[in-house]
Amino acid sequence: MSDEKKPVYGGQAVVEGVMFGGKYHYVTAIRRKDQSLEYFRLPRKVNPLAQKLKKIPFLRGIVAILEASANGTKHLNFSTERYDLDPNEDHVLQEQKESKLTMILGVAAVGIISFLFGKFVFTLIPVFLAELTRPIISSDMGQILVEGLFKLILLLAYIYAISFTPIIKRVFQYHGAEHKVINCFEKGNELTVENVQAESRLHYRCGSSFILFTVIIGVFVYMLVPTEPIYVRVLNRLALIPVVLGISFEVLQLTNALRNVPVLKLLGYPGLWLQLLTTKEPKDDQVEVAIASFNELLRLENESQDSPKIV
Repeated sequence: MSDEKKPVYGGQAVVEGVMFGGKYHYVTAIRRKDQSLEYFRLPRKVNPLAQKLKKIPFLRGIVAILEASANGTKHLNFSTERYDLDPNEDHVLQEQKESKLTMILGVAAVGIISFLFGKFVFTLIPVFLAELTRPIISSDMGQILVEGLFKLILLLAYIYAISFTPIIKRVFQYHGAEHKVINCFEKGNELTVENVQAESRLHYRCGSSFILFTVIIGVFVYMLVPTEPIYVRVLNRLALIPVVLGISFEVLQLTNALRNVPVLKLLGYPGLWLQLLTTKEPKDDQVEVAIASFNELLRLENESQDSPKIV
């Protein structure tokens, strides 16, 4: 299969496991307390309107982000409920299965709301911090640069702080395992623990890179609007969130397309540097979980491609 026709897969680390998504399905594999693997499989539902919007540059990124937030929350919810549950208690959750499935839309909504709330917080706090420096730095350009600096410091400090918690450290290890599996697959190598571990834990399409690009792109976008009075500045920042997200997504796609081009591949390096914080080197048993999740996704994807289509 040529590189142009090779399907693009994405993933996400969850508690004690990894989620991968393809054209037709999402699959999560987690390591249970008894060391067994458990899978969570969801078909990828096609929304006609979303599919149309995904073809429009700048809008497609916003749709993809909201979809990823909603879907990722479902899989994260599954992993947090199941990973440390005693296997003898499986019947309890089985009895609740139907009621939990009815909550799936609610879980998705929570994921989107959480993402938007977090974006508001990381957008607005730097605005007020920058305003405190206005007696010293009064120019619009200076304020925008200081705001961007505060946003970067806040982002790095937050990631660095949570990385010390045991559960987040392991999630970051699974994040590294996810990237290693994707890198191994994209090189066409067999998905063995040895081959996967030999790969880099960094990847150009990572959401961590996207987050950093929103900080950088925001600096340039904010130069187009005034910084005072403060209420105008706040309203501008909120109104421009979709714009910053849309442009940042396109930049992420561009850096991924240029990752094998000498010199131009450097455009993606800032995002890769941030991944040094958001990923950790995984252990072999964590890589095994990531491989199992990806192989299960490939199995389901192949079955969907082979099944007859109703037209």
